[in-house]
Amino acid sequence: MIAGPAGPLQALVAVPDGYSGARAAVVCHPHPLHGGSMDNKVVHTVARTFEEMGIATVRFNFRGVGASGGTYDDGRGETDDAAAICNWVRAQWRPLELWLAGFSFGALVAARLATRERATPRAVARLATIAPPVERLDPGERIDPGCPWVIVQGDQDDLVNVDGVRAWIAQSGALPHLVVIPGVDHFFHGRLHELKAALQAELAGSRQES
Repeated sequence: MIAGPAGPLQALVAVPDGYSGARAAVVCHPHPLHGGSMDNKVVHTVARTFEEMGIATVRFNFRGVGASGGTYDDGRGETDDAAAICNWVRAQWRPLELWLAGFSFGALVAARLATRERATPRAVARLATIAPPVERLDPGERIDPGCPWVIVQGDQDDLVNVDGVRAWIAQSGALPHLVVIPGVDHFFHGRLHELKAALQAELAGSRQES
């Protein structure tokens, strides 16, 4: 349990053998009101991908999910929850780089937090967002994390339209690298290995520990 702004936050912490302390990652889960939790299989896959790269990883339950205190707050409080987890990671390991990732609702939380902290000493070093529901962004809301950023998206996603993501990238001026996996739905059913491979390929340039 990690202290959060609305109560304790339930978390799962994984530290690889021989961890150097160079990098740590936080992974945010999908929508709390639709069964999203840190046990989601996409969140688990993203976390395991980081761990296999030698990165200490924390996945956690937003307020009101599992044993976490508080109640759902439409993304606002959840962004503060993610910030609290990131601050705990910084205090715990003092990593040279903090990476942030999220799936679906958690992707927007991660992107918002990275944008909010970009000009501070707490700036995120890498951002990975899986199937971000960009239509949920507030009108005129700008997402610009100021760090290397990858979006992984299936082209058969029935909840987050890939053309909508492409249009949002073009209109927003944001510069993420969009990776589209053919034939993949929102939850990557039967295709989690392809998500893992895509992330590994995108992050390969950062594998070498500092």
